Amino acid sequence: MCGRFTLRTPARDIAQAFGVSAPDTKPRYNVAPSQAVAAVRNRPAQDTREFVMLRWGLIPFWADGPQAGYKMVNARAETVATKPAFRKAFAQRRCLILADGFYEWQKAGSGKQPFLIHMKDDRLFAFAGLWERWEREDEAVESCTIIVTEANDLVTPIHDRMPVILDPADYDVWLDSTYADRKRLQAMLKPFPSSELEAYPVSRTVNSPKNDSAECVERLHD
Repeated sequence: MCGRFTLRTPARDIAQAFGVSAPDTKPRYNVAPSQAVAAVRNRPAQDTREFVMLRWGLIPFWADGPQAGYKMVNARAETVATKPAFRKAFAQRRCLILADGFYEWQKAGSGKQPFLIHMKDDRLFAFAGLWERWEREDEAVESCTIIVTEANDLVTPIHDRMPVILDPADYDVWLDSTYADRKRLQAMLKPFPSSELEAYPVSRTVNSPKNDSAECVERLHD
């Protein structure tokens, strides 16, 4: 699964990379479920992108209440197109969730050791995401989930799953709500090449979502 990630990239670089207006963001070192996350989607009925903040943990439109989102932080690539909670969003409401690193935990003795996985050049990237709008009377919540797939060779010793990092060449198709070739969409949901990533151990400071400082991403030395 993917339960924590980072977005430290300056707002101007986000705007340039994704063709959106410069967002009002600050560096995030420990983004956690139920928090607001930075995302890019196509504007409804328009062929232009917009930057939005979405609650992490998808709330299906048919759910009784927002609490349903706590179980929908991730969607499995193998079943995302058919599972009732995600299939409508997969068909019509795909988005990019912005990040520049993510954490996974490796079993170590009686505990778990957190690792930060990021691009070797520390560049910005995008997870494959879905978004949904839930409404009841005077309450409305826009939420999202991150799609996960099997781990690549780099991540496998740490965890057996990893978030789907999309190829930038696929962004336009992924965001196009009218695109309906399910086979091609699911082909995008593959492990990212290990050769472009780096993983290193970090402090257990990151274990608590209350901690959101540069200390979370510092390399842990023996």
